[in-house]
Amino acid sequence: MASAKDIENRIPITGGLMLATLMNTLDSTIANVALPHIQGSVSAASDQVVWVLTSYIIATAIMTPLSGWLSQKFGRKRMFLFSIAGFTAASILCGMATSLPEIVIFRLIQGVAGASLMPLSQATMLDVYPLRLIPRVMSIWSAAVILGPILGPTLGGWLTEELSWRWVFYINVPIGIVAFLAIYTFMDRDDGGRERPFDFLGFGALVLFIGGFQMLVDRGPSQDWFESREIWIETAICIAGLYVFVIQTMTAEHPFFHRDLAKDANFVVCTAFAMFVGVLLFSSSALLPSFMQSLLGYSALQSGVASMTRGLGSLAAFLAVPLLIARFGPRMVLLVGVLLSSWALWQMGHFDLSMTARPIEISGLIQGLGTGLLFAPLNTLAYARLSPIHRVEGTIVGTMARSLGSSLGISLVQAMLIRDAAAAHSGLSEHITVTDPVLRWAMPQMFALQSPAGVAALNAEVTRQGSMISYDAIFGAMAIGCLLLAPSLLFLKPPASVVGRPEREPVPD
Repeated sequence: MASAKDIENRIPITGGLMLATLMNTLDSTIANVALPHIQGSVSAASDQVVWVLTSYIIATAIMTPLSGWLSQKFGRKRMFLFSIAGFTAASILCGMATSLPEIVIFRLIQGVAGASLMPLSQATMLDVYPLRLIPRVMSIWSAAVILGPILGPTLGGWLTEELSWRWVFYINVPIGIVAFLAIYTFMDRDDGGRERPFDFLGFGALVLFIGGFQMLVDRGPSQDWFESREIWIETAICIAGLYVFVIQTMTAEHPFFHRDLAKDANFVVCTAFAMFVGVLLFSSSALLPSFMQSLLGYSALQSGVASMTRGLGSLAAFLAVPLLIARFGPRMVLLVGVLLSSWALWQMGHFDLSMTARPIEISGLIQGLGTGLLFAPLNTLAYARLSPIHRVEGTIVGTMARSLGSSLGISLVQAMLIRDAAAAHSGLSEHITVTDPVLRWAMPQMFALQSPAGVAALNAEVTRQGSMISYDAIFGAMAIGCLLLAPSLLFLKPPASVVGRPEREPVPD
């Protein structure tokens, strides 16, 4: 529970938490567009430089479950200060790295330090605001969560092209300093010492599950999935870890996560919903930059600018969602968000190689609106009936679910893209033969079938067309999958008038 000082200073504390969360989520995507530049700078192979991204994801996924126990033991304020300072210092080291091992190690430190920022900031904001302000507060908090990944590619592309790839890490320094000072100055002292007995077996099993899962989804596409012995080993580790964790949670006297979380139907449904949202929506955002750069010939900066409407749509939704929830209720707002997201994905399923940037901008605006209408209602419903003593653990589980869903979705759509593009290329190639007199007469000169150069150019164009077919098929499948989420809303109960604590009057600002 929040202290009187935290409630009195909730506005500057919110500002510090927003900056810390934005810094963390921004770093999840800002380095993506800089990877080719990093690869050349540290002389790494293409399959090696990917560890710049995966090392951060794995470290974050493993440390996130531990952040709740650590915050109870050492105090939430100390955890925030340690996390922000560690993340900022690691960002400086990443920018100064001169070799691939150095940058991978520093990214691991970033992930370890920043793992607690998102769940603990969400739990703090739930504590310091009264129930009637929670929809507005969750929309504000969701803005930092969503805008980070949305603005990351644009900002990363601009910094990389105008300055250097090192500035995608240095940009965290001023943000981190301001966030640190805000938390240090305004948040009340918390000595901790409230931790439960530590469940070593449960935590170890959870680490095995998360580590195996992350390696499985990350390495699967490049290793041809279950044709590789490595993938079978990682799958076995993942399943064994999950099995032991579930049994330990069900039977241990002091499990790593409290069993009461599974008894709250709203929390369970919202957590599963958020995981599938991560699978469907964040993976589509990961696909768009490669689509624009590889098929439409956009630069990193141009692809980022074309994606800006997604951020504008999300901002508009964040501003409107508190009023919409108050007027129509969180479940109706969620339904509209699902329908808008599905509509945007359906539009993306009709992209073509001759289009301008307009369809990307329009579908991005609609998807931004839809995404913005999802997260605040989800957070409102997930914690509406959950006891305040379980909020920190609840936010940790929710953060894990979104992260695992995003990782799974990105890996699955990448694997589908490769598979479907190869199938489409094969299908198109069946209708092209060198001896066909009609093709020999009608084919443009650059695709002349009589010359090796023409055949190579034609093959490249068929590959490009096959990739376009694959992208459209994936976006269309995502639209259907998003629409199938709607029936789960029937299982959600509206917020109770009391959420485990009395309604209190706001403290004058």
